[in-house]
Order: sequence, then C-alpha cells, then structure tokens
Amino acid sequence: MRRAADRGPQSADQMEARLANRLAELRTDHGWSLDELAQQSGVSRSTLSRLERGEISPTAAVLGKLCAAYGRTMSQLLAEVESEPPQLVRSGRQLEWRDEKSGFSRRSVSPPHPGLNGEILEAFLLPGADIPYDKPPVPGQEQHIWILEGALRITVDGAAHELHKGDCLRFRLWGPSRFQNPGPGPVRYAVLIVLPSAGRPAPGMRA
Repeated sequence: MRRAADRGPQSADQMEARLANRLAELRTDHGWSLDELAQQSGVSRSTLSRLERGEISPTAAVLGKLCAAYGRTMSQLLAEVESEPPQLVRSGRQLEWRDEKSGFSRRSVSPPHPGLNGEILEAFLLPGADIPYDKPPVPGQEQHIWILEGALRITVDGAAHELHKGDCLRFRLWGPSRFQNPGPGPVRYAVLIVLPSAGRPAPGMRA
C-alpha cells in the first residue's frame, strides 16, 4: 500500500506507520489475540504480526478482510489514520491508496471521517486485475458503481455483471464480491457507498 507523498500532510511512511499502529489498536480494543484475529479474518497469524509491526503493507484483499472483521469500510479505517479529517479536501490532497501487487488503486473523493455513512471513491484497475472479497466490511451496504473509462466485470453474491463506459450498477452487498478488469485497457470507475442505518434495512433491497 502506498500513498503519494504530495497528496496530503502525511508522507507515505508516516501513513504506513499510523495504519500499522491503528490495526494493532483495533485488535487490542476487540480483545483478540493474533490467533483469534486470524480466525476471524482468514488472514494468517504471521501476516497479521508483520502488518502490525509495519514490516509489510496490506494488499487490497487483506485490508478488505480486516475491515470486514472490524466492521469498517476501507475509507473509515484510512480516515482513522488521518491526523485531522477536514470537511473540504482539494483534488490534489485527496487520499490515494495503491495496491501495486494487484494493480488496484482508489482515491477517497469524499472528505474522510471515521463516522461517515456515505462516501464517494474513484477507483482504477489495471488490465487483468482480479480482486475477490470474501464478505463486505459492513453487511447490507449499498453500492453504486459508475464506469468512467474502460470495462469492468463485477460478481455480486454469485451474479456476474459486465459493465462498460457510462454503465451504472446498484446493489446491496451481503456476501462475496469480485472485481475484474477484462482489458484491454485500464478501467476507471466511481463508487458511491451508503452504509445501512442501524436496525433499519431498506425494504425490498436485499437479494
């Protein structure tokens, strides 16, 4: 994971260190041992230990598993490692997160805040990129995927959707999902996420 050094007040190394510390804090707050978190998340104990010590950076898939275990979206987790979340974020200072290994990057367009219920992201996938998620960080979250450039194949709860420039897919996420770029070029898309209100699932939206 890397954040461009010129996109905010924190350097990439500073953010890496804050993220490692926050992951360790979350595990402690939940009262979990490394073995218990490994069981909850499906991430190996050795990987978790190295992540919390800042020896390695999480991939998108690993971070997705940890967010699911802690009941947070990725944006909420990243907002928690920002020093002072602002109300307005200029385009040049928007948080950008990259997973070089999988060819995925995401920009948090919405100003970060750990308590947000709605957020807008801009995402990029390189040709051939294939990112599976075992489960959503917050079950029942609503997502809108709007393709800005290229093509994207999304599988939601076992149903595959082929999207092209201008297409928009809306769904409630309860189970596994998968994002694939069939090529030939990169895909750029916007993601609108709305978290469900506690105890108030929207009628007729669950698959």
